[in-house]
This record gives sequence, structure tokens and C-alpha cells, in this order.
Amino acid sequence: MEIFTTMITPFTEDGSVDFETAEKYVDWYFENGLTGIFSVCQSSEIFYLSLEEKAELNRRVYARAKALEKKHGRKFTVVSSGHTSDTLEEQAKELNAVIQSGTDALILITNRLDPENKGDDVFIENAEKLLEMLPKNVKLGLYECPYPYKRLVTPKILDWCMKTGRFAYMKDTCCNAAMMKERCAQLKGSGFLLLNANCQTLLESMQNGGDGYCGIMCNYHPRLYSWLGENYKKAPEKAQLVQSVIGTFGFTEVGLPYPLTAKYHMGLCGIPTENIARSRRSEEMTDYARSCMEQMKRVTDYMERMLKGMEK
Repeated sequence: MEIFTTMITPFTEDGSVDFETAEKYVDWYFENGLTGIFSVCQSSEIFYLSLEEKAELNRRVYARAKALEKKHGRKFTVVSSGHTSDTLEEQAKELNAVIQSGTDALILITNRLDPENKGDDVFIENAEKLLEMLPKNVKLGLYECPYPYKRLVTPKILDWCMKTGRFAYMKDTCCNAAMMKERCAQLKGSGFLLLNANCQTLLESMQNGGDGYCGIMCNYHPRLYSWLGENYKKAPEKAQLVQSVIGTFGFTEVGLPYPLTAKYHMGLCGIPTENIARSRRSEEMTDYARSCMEQMKRVTDYMERMLKGMEK
């Protein structure tokens, strides 16, 4: 199974991107068993980054990931997005800058291809125009980004994607197990991987043919996700327990100030990070939110130790 995290962006005290800390995050993701990173995504606060910041952040992430891959002989994939503009021409400019900074696959945000939600024909027409402005040798993917609105893909769009032969990844945010099952059946054998962003339905989606996870919760307890991806078939009872834990903690996505919570959690994991985000106010990271993160870490650390002991 492919288990990807969504990359968060650390900032320095003066509000600029902290590239050195971002590289430490890459090390931490790798050390905790993840197979990939979704770089320059909504978790990265792409709607609040300049094009130069997006490209440099992605360059640093990609270079560090590939260095780890080469040193340790283990695949560590980086997929990247970064287009936030309204016009296709500006989107092509953004995406080509990301391509030049290095990536294993370029991820297209679905709502950017149909900004007014006019329908599949408009989506496909815009996508075909955008693809003409991108290098033909670059692998592509889709991301059903919730902001500014969630544009779910349809069977017609998936058929078009497969027909192009260029799409390799999809970050699915439908949060609907039945819909994911249908999508998995449609994509079967195509080489187009479906990665579920919703942790509550993760185990069920993998059992139904999904290819893994790509979501924010790998910023907190990635080892539980990597364990689940590796062991859900051979240890089904333990897998149900792990699913219950990650599914419960996944509800912290709502009501707590992500990505500030993830940055605080990185500090708990030994990577000091400033309490700064461009998408949230620093004062939103209250004592209550800190306590929630500390409680989560105590439980998930215990779960990791328990699973490791069971494997001996």
C-alpha cells in the first residue's frame, strides 16, 4: 500500500518559509515508514504561498526525499500540486514552475479545472487545454481539494483520465466508502492509484481495492498508517483496532486549528516549529488544542509500542 502524508509548511518567526525545518519533516516522514509525500498541497497552505515559495519548497522537499531514497534504497515518492490561479494560462505557469523544481507526478486540483462547477464537459475541455501546456512526459494525478469548493470527479472524468494514459494518482476526498468501491472497480488494472484522504473509511477502502492513504493525519502518527498498510490483510483483528484508533483521532481534523496542531505535534516529536501559519491565527492554538495533541500522542505512542511488541 502507498501511504502518503500531506506536507505542512513551517514558517520562521518573521513569517518566511522555514526551508530547513521542512527538510527535517521529510526525514521524519521517511523514518516513520511513509512511502510518499504530497508536496505543495492545501496542507502546505498553497493559497497563501507565492509561486517562488511554492517552487523552492517543492525543490527542497523533492531533493531531500530523493537523497533519502538513494541512500537507503527505498522508494520515497513525491507528488506535487501548486496551481491556485483562476486562468488556465496562469495555472500552467505555476505547474511548470513546480515541474522544474522536481516531482514524480504533478497533481491537478479538480476545482481549478471547473471553477464554476459547470459540469464534466467543461472540466474535460479545460483539462485538455491545460495538458497541452504541460510537458507530455510528466505523470499526472487528481486532488479533490475541499477549497474553495470540493469538485468530485465522476465516472466520465475517470474514463477520460484513463484514456489519456497519463494519470497515476488520485487523492480521493469523497469520504464515501460505497463511491470509493465503485471508483476502485472502474480504475482496476489501469495503473491509476486511488489514495483515500479520509481516515475513517481507510481500512474499508483498502479492502475494496484502494491503493492506500494520502492525508493530513500522517503528520501525527504515520507509523500507525504505515503499519495498517502493511498488515491489514495478515492481521485483520489488529487492523480493525488500529482503524478504530486512527478513525477516532481523525475527527480532530474538525474543530482544532490545523495546520497549527500539526506544527505543535512536530515539536512534540523533536522538531521545534514556530506557532505560525498563514491560514490560521496563532492564538487559535490554545491550551485546549495543545492538550488534545499531547493526549493523542500518548495514545498513539502506546499503540506503536504495542504493535511492535506483538510483532516480536
